[in-house]
Amino acid sequence: MSTEPVVYIVDDDSTLREALCMLFESVCIRSVAFNSGAELLDSGMLQQTRAGCLLADVRLPGISGITLLERLREAGIEIPTIVITAYGDIPMAVRAMKLGAVDFITKPFNPQTVLELVQKTLDAAPASPRAPDPTSTTLPASTQDAATKPLTEVDQGLLERYRTLTPREQQVFEQITAGKTNRMVADELGISVRTAEFHRARVMKKLRTQNLADLTRARLSLQDHLLSETDR
Repeated sequence: MSTEPVVYIVDDDSTLREALCMLFESVCIRSVAFNSGAELLDSGMLQQTRAGCLLADVRLPGISGITLLERLREAGIEIPTIVITAYGDIPMAVRAMKLGAVDFITKPFNPQTVLELVQKTLDAAPASPRAPDPTSTTLPASTQDAATKPLTEVDQGLLERYRTLTPREQQVFEQITAGKTNRMVADELGISVRTAEFHRARVMKKLRTQNLADLTRARLSLQDHLLSETDR
């Protein structure tokens, strides 16, 4: 079987599917497109353990992107997944990342951004999606309780950087990673939009993040440990 990496595209927008396929073809990356999560699952392609990654919209008719991730996890198939979301669906993107998605992009997106993200994901991906091991009694890493794991050096550094945030910056961090716009953050906290933008920039600088996906990953890395500290 060929180990050529494949990008599995799942989106109900035929125009977007075709555009993405043409985009990947232009740089010699093979792609296969599906109009629904059910169509991907029924194809059995992921069970054939081809190398690659999954690019799926979180809002799909029938089986949503979230449900698709749940089904794959239940089947023991672990494939690097990038979710496509509208800005207002950031909470769903956070949920997807909790289910194992490695990143997300928001519509509308720049083609070059998609290419760079997919290439980075393919470079970091294993040779093939992990198929279930019927003899194993160990849960996949994505299903293990993060609160029971010791902090890694990276997480410890992130926690230390988080503690340098002012109380207001922590509030802005929580609001932004909950999917709120700068205007919504400003209204919620009773500050100007410009002030909200200033605090957001400070948060990103202190946490050493480049974009919203980075901030979301930081929140997911921190939340269990912060909750455990609150409960003490």
